[in-house]
Amino acid sequence: MINNCLIINALLSTGGYVIAVRLIPGFRQKFIDKNRVGKDLCKKNKKEIPESMGVLIGLVFLVVLFLFIPVPFTLGEATKTGSKTATFPHEKFVELLVALLSIAVMMLLGFIDDIFDLRWRYKLVLPSIAMIPLLMVYAVYYNLTTIIMPKFLRTFVGYSLDIGALYYIYMGMLAVFCTNAINILAGINGLEVGQSLIISTSILLFNFIELSLGHQVDAHKFSIYLMLPFLAVSLALWKFNKIFMLL
Repeated sequence: MINNCLIINALLSTGGYVIAVRLIPGFRQKFIDKNRVGKDLCKKNKKEIPESMGVLIGLVFLVVLFLFIPVPFTLGEATKTGSKTATFPHEKFVELLVALLSIAVMMLLGFIDDIFDLRWRYKLVLPSIAMIPLLMVYAVYYNLTTIIMPKFLRTFVGYSLDIGALYYIYMGMLAVFCTNAINILAGINGLEVGQSLIISTSILLFNFIELSLGHQVDAHKFSIYLMLPFLAVSLALWKFNKIFMLL
C-alpha cells in the first residue's frame, strides 16, 4: 500500500543520505580542529578520528522531516474530499511535532554527553525527561493503559490488564533502556550505528508487512515516515564508520 506521501518520504530520505554522505567528509577536519577527536584503537597507528558525527547526521534527519511535515497534511487525509473539506487531523499533526521535539531533545542531550562526558546517573534521568512531551500527548489524546497479556498468564489475570500510571513509568524506563543500550557501545567501530540499521530495517519490514495486511494503517505509515529518513542517515554514517574506519 504505497501512496504519494510514502514516495515523497522515500525521495527526501534518499536526498538526506546523499547530503549526509557529502557532509561527513567535509566536516571531518572541522571536528578535528575543534578537538572533537578520539583515537582509533582498531588500528596500529592509533590515528585521531573525528567524534560526535552523530549530531551531524541527526541534523540532516531533522531537516528531512521538517521538509516532510506539510506533505501528509496536504496530500493525505487533510485534503478536500469531494465538495467537503475533511477535518484536519490535529492529533496526528501534534504527534509528529512532539515526536520531532523528543528526538531533537535527545540529540541535544547526546551532544552534551559527548562534550561533558555526563555521569551515568544523568544518562538514566534525562531520556525519561525527554519523553515527557510525547507521553503527555499520548495521555491527552489516547490515555490507553491496558496491555494484552501473554497466553500463559491469561488464565490468572485475564486477556488484558489495565496497569494505569505504571504504563507511563514503563514507557519512560523504555526510553532509558533503548537510548543507553545503543549508547553504551559508542566508540566500537560500526557497532553503534550498525544496531540502528538493524533496528530500523526490522521496524520498516514489520510496518510494510502490516500495511500489506491492512492492519493499523495510519500508525504504520507514521512509523515509516520516521524510520525511512533514520535508516537513510544511519546508512550514511555507517559508510564511514564500518568495522574498518574509513575516515
